[in-house]
Amino acid sequence: AEALAIRDADIAACRAMGERGADLVADLAGRVPVSVMTICNTGGLAAVERGTALGVVQTLHERGHLTEAFPLETRPLLQGARLTCWELDAMGAPHRLLVDSAGPFLLQRGLADAVLAGADRIAANGDTANKVGTFSLALAARRAGVPFLIDAPESTVDQATPDGASIEIEDRGPDEVVGVLGHATAPEGTGALNPAFDVTPHDLITAIVTEARVWRPDEPAPGVR
Repeated sequence: AEALAIRDADIAACRAMGERGADLVADLAGRVPVSVMTICNTGGLAAVERGTALGVVQTLHERGHLTEAFPLETRPLLQGARLTCWELDAMGAPHRLLVDSAGPFLLQRGLADAVLAGADRIAANGDTANKVGTFSLALAARRAGVPFLIDAPESTVDQATPDGASIEIEDRGPDEVVGVLGHATAPEGTGALNPAFDVTPHDLITAIVTEARVWRPDEPAPGVR
Protein backbone atom coordinates (compact mmCIF):
# COMPACT_ATOMS: atom_id res chain seq x y z
CA ALA A 1 0.00 0.00 0.00
CA GLU A 2 2.84 2.37 0.83
CA ALA A 3 4.58 1.61 -2.45
CA LEU A 4 1.41 2.33 -4.40
CA ALA A 5 0.91 5.59 -2.49
CA ILE A 6 4.48 6.65 -3.37
CA ARG A 7 3.84 5.74 -7.01
CA ASP A 8 0.62 7.73 -7.16
CA ALA A 9 2.23 10.76 -5.48
CA ASP A 10 5.08 10.72 -8.00
CA ILE A 11 2.70 10.50 -10.96
CA ALA A 12 0.62 13.39 -9.56
CA ALA A 13 3.76 15.46 -8.96
CA CYS A 14 5.04 14.90 -12.49
CA ARG A 15 1.67 15.78 -13.99
CA ALA A 16 1.52 18.97 -11.88
CA MET A 17 5.06 19.94 -12.94
CA GLY A 18 4.09 19.36 -16.55
CA GLU A 19 1.00 21.53 -16.35
CA ARG A 20 2.69 24.34 -14.42
CA GLY A 21 5.79 24.21 -16.61
CA ALA A 22 3.84 24.23 -19.88
CA ASP A 23 1.83 27.24 -18.69
CA LEU A 24 5.03 29.08 -17.78
CA VAL A 25 6.78 28.31 -21.08
CA ALA A 26 3.83 29.66 -23.04
CA ASP A 27 3.66 32.74 -20.83
CA LEU A 28 7.39 33.50 -21.10
CA ALA A 29 7.47 32.89 -24.84
CA GLY A 30 4.38 35.05 -25.31
CA ARG A 31 2.96 32.62 -27.86
CA VAL A 32 2.33 29.02 -28.80
CA PRO A 33 3.35 26.73 -30.32
CA VAL A 34 6.95 26.73 -29.07
CA SER A 35 10.19 24.84 -29.62
CA VAL A 36 12.21 23.69 -26.61
CA MET A 37 15.70 22.35 -25.93
CA THR A 38 16.53 19.83 -23.21
CA ILE A 39 19.44 17.76 -21.89
CA CYS A 40 19.82 14.26 -20.43
CA ASN A 41 16.81 12.06 -19.64
CA THR A 42 14.00 13.50 -17.55
CA GLY A 43 11.01 11.49 -18.77
CA GLY A 44 9.07 8.49 -17.56
CA LEU A 45 12.19 6.33 -17.57
CA ALA A 46 13.62 8.62 -14.89
CA ALA A 47 10.38 8.74 -12.89
CA VAL A 48 7.23 6.61 -12.75
CA GLU A 49 5.35 8.28 -15.59
CA ARG A 50 5.80 11.43 -17.70
CA GLY A 51 8.85 12.76 -15.82
CA THR A 52 10.00 16.26 -14.93
CA ALA A 53 11.40 18.45 -17.72
CA LEU A 54 10.27 15.97 -20.38
CA GLY A 55 6.88 15.92 -18.69
CA VAL A 56 6.61 19.61 -19.58
CA VAL A 57 7.46 18.73 -23.19
CA GLN A 58 4.81 16.00 -23.17
CA THR A 59 2.19 18.40 -21.82
CA LEU A 60 3.05 20.98 -24.47
CA HIS A 61 2.76 18.26 -27.12
CA GLU A 62 -0.60 17.01 -25.81
CA ARG A 63 -1.94 20.57 -25.87
CA GLY A 64 -0.83 21.02 -29.47
CA HIS A 65 1.62 23.69 -28.32
CA LEU A 66 4.90 22.01 -29.30
CA THR A 67 6.54 22.81 -32.62
CA GLU A 68 9.63 20.68 -32.00
CA ALA A 69 11.85 19.37 -29.21
CA PHE A 70 15.64 19.44 -29.44
CA PRO A 71 17.27 16.95 -27.05
CA LEU A 72 21.04 17.07 -26.62
CA GLU A 73 22.86 13.75 -27.01
CA THR A 74 24.30 14.15 -23.47
CA ARG A 75 27.89 12.93 -23.54
CA PRO A 76 29.46 10.73 -22.44
CA LEU A 77 26.71 8.16 -21.78
CA LEU A 78 24.29 9.53 -24.40
CA GLN A 79 21.16 9.47 -22.24
CA GLY A 80 19.59 12.12 -24.46
CA ALA A 81 20.20 10.12 -27.61
CA ARG A 82 19.46 6.66 -26.23
CA LEU A 83 16.61 7.42 -23.85
CA THR A 84 15.04 10.85 -24.43
CA CYS A 85 14.75 10.37 -28.18
CA TRP A 86 13.09 7.00 -27.57
CA GLU A 87 10.56 8.63 -25.24
CA LEU A 88 9.87 11.52 -27.62
CA ASP A 89 9.30 9.03 -30.41
CA ALA A 90 6.96 6.99 -28.20
CA MET A 91 4.83 10.06 -27.44
CA GLY A 92 4.80 11.10 -31.08
CA ALA A 93 6.48 14.43 -30.41
CA PRO A 94 8.47 15.98 -33.29
CA HIS A 95 12.15 16.14 -32.39
CA ARG A 96 15.69 16.32 -33.73
CA LEU A 97 18.82 15.28 -31.86
CA LEU A 98 21.69 17.74 -31.30
CA VAL A 99 25.32 17.15 -30.38
CA ASP A 100 26.02 18.77 -27.02
CA SER A 101 28.35 21.44 -28.36
CA ALA A 102 25.77 22.63 -30.90
CA GLY A 103 23.19 23.58 -28.29
CA PRO A 104 24.59 26.97 -27.21
CA PHE A 105 25.26 28.08 -30.79
CA LEU A 106 21.79 27.08 -31.98
CA LEU A 107 20.17 28.89 -29.06
CA GLN A 108 21.93 32.03 -30.24
CA ARG A 109 20.48 31.38 -33.71
CA GLY A 110 16.94 31.27 -32.27
CA LEU A 111 16.31 27.53 -32.56
CA ALA A 112 14.39 27.20 -29.28
CA ASP A 113 12.01 29.36 -27.27
CA ALA A 114 13.03 27.84 -23.93
CA VAL A 115 15.50 25.45 -22.34
CA LEU A 116 14.10 22.82 -19.96
CA ALA A 117 16.34 20.88 -17.58
CA GLY A 118 15.87 18.60 -14.60
CA ALA A 119 17.86 18.63 -11.36
CA ASP A 120 19.64 16.11 -9.19
CA ARG A 121 19.83 18.59 -6.33
CA ILE A 122 18.73 22.16 -5.74
CA ALA A 123 20.58 24.09 -3.04
CA ALA A 124 18.77 26.36 -0.61
CA ASN A 125 19.75 29.45 -2.61
CA GLY A 126 18.55 27.97 -5.93
CA ASP A 127 21.91 26.84 -7.33
CA THR A 128 21.17 23.63 -9.22
CA ALA A 129 23.18 20.49 -9.90
CA ASN A 130 22.27 18.59 -13.06
CA LYS A 131 23.91 16.55 -15.81
CA VAL A 132 27.17 18.05 -17.04
CA GLY A 133 26.46 20.40 -19.93
CA THR A 134 23.52 22.10 -18.23
CA PHE A 135 25.63 25.07 -17.10
CA SER A 136 26.73 25.71 -20.69
CA LEU A 137 23.11 25.79 -21.82
CA ALA A 138 22.22 28.21 -19.03
CA LEU A 139 25.01 30.57 -20.07
CA ALA A 140 23.94 30.35 -23.69
CA ALA A 141 20.29 30.88 -22.82
CA ARG A 142 21.15 34.05 -20.89
CA ARG A 143 23.20 35.36 -23.83
CA ALA A 144 20.39 34.55 -26.27
CA GLY A 145 17.63 35.94 -24.06
CA VAL A 146 15.91 32.54 -23.86
CA PRO A 147 14.16 31.39 -20.65
CA PHE A 148 16.07 28.68 -18.77
CA LEU A 149 13.79 26.56 -16.57
CA ILE A 150 14.55 23.86 -14.03
CA ASP A 151 11.77 21.30 -13.53
CA ALA A 152 12.15 19.08 -10.48
CA PRO A 153 10.14 17.81 -7.51
CA GLU A 154 10.14 19.56 -4.15
CA SER A 155 12.13 16.65 -2.75
CA THR A 156 15.10 17.82 -4.85
CA VAL A 157 15.35 21.08 -2.87
CA ASP A 158 17.93 20.52 -0.11
CA GLN A 159 17.71 23.16 2.60
CA ALA A 160 20.77 21.61 4.28
CA THR A 161 22.91 22.54 1.25
CA PRO A 162 23.34 26.33 1.29
CA ASP A 163 24.68 26.78 -2.26
CA GLY A 164 26.13 25.01 -5.26
CA ALA A 165 29.68 25.21 -3.97
CA SER A 166 28.60 22.81 -1.21
CA ILE A 167 27.52 20.11 -3.67
CA GLU A 168 30.13 17.41 -4.20
CA ILE A 169 30.50 16.54 -7.88
CA GLU A 170 31.30 12.93 -8.78
CA ASP A 171 34.12 12.25 -11.23
CA ARG A 172 33.37 8.94 -12.93
CA GLY A 173 36.88 8.30 -14.24
CA PRO A 174 38.27 8.28 -17.78
CA ASP A 175 36.72 5.13 -19.26
CA GLU A 176 33.46 6.80 -20.32
CA VAL A 177 35.33 9.68 -21.99
CA VAL A 178 38.11 7.91 -23.87
CA GLY A 179 35.58 5.60 -25.53
CA VAL A 180 31.95 5.51 -26.59
CA LEU A 181 29.79 2.65 -25.28
CA GLY A 182 32.79 0.36 -24.98
CA HIS A 183 34.55 1.40 -28.21
CA ALA A 184 37.89 3.21 -27.75
CA THR A 185 38.10 6.65 -29.37
CA ALA A 186 41.34 7.93 -27.78
CA PRO A 187 44.83 6.43 -27.66
CA GLU A 188 45.42 3.88 -24.93
CA GLY A 189 46.56 5.50 -21.71
CA THR A 190 44.80 8.83 -22.34
CA GLY A 191 43.63 10.45 -19.11
CA ALA A 192 40.39 12.37 -18.74
CA LEU A 193 38.32 14.44 -16.37
CA ASN A 194 34.75 13.19 -16.22
CA PRO A 195 32.46 15.22 -13.91
CA ALA A 196 29.03 13.61 -14.05
CA PHE A 197 27.28 16.84 -13.11
CA ASP A 198 27.78 20.58 -13.11
CA VAL A 199 26.21 23.38 -11.09
CA THR A 200 24.19 26.21 -12.59
CA PRO A 201 24.16 29.37 -10.42
CA HIS A 202 20.69 30.52 -9.46
CA ASP A 203 21.11 33.89 -11.19
CA LEU A 204 21.15 32.09 -14.57
CA ILE A 205 17.87 30.29 -13.85
CA THR A 206 14.69 32.00 -14.98
CA ALA A 207 12.52 29.85 -12.73
CA ILE A 208 12.46 26.56 -10.85
CA VAL A 209 9.20 24.68 -11.38
CA THR A 210 8.08 22.05 -8.86
CA GLU A 211 4.77 20.30 -8.31
CA ALA A 212 3.87 22.98 -5.76
CA ARG A 213 5.20 26.29 -7.03
CA VAL A 214 7.22 28.40 -9.41
CA TRP A 215 10.31 29.73 -7.66
CA ARG A 216 11.93 32.70 -9.40
CA PRO A 217 15.55 33.55 -8.50
CA ASP A 218 14.72 37.23 -7.96
CA GLU A 219 12.46 36.24 -5.07
CA PRO A 220 13.67 35.25 -1.59
CA ALA A 221 14.48 31.54 -1.44
CA PRO A 222 11.45 29.90 0.21
CA GLY A 223 11.47 26.83 2.39
CA VAL A 224 10.06 23.55 1.20
CA ARG A 225 6.29 23.47 1.37
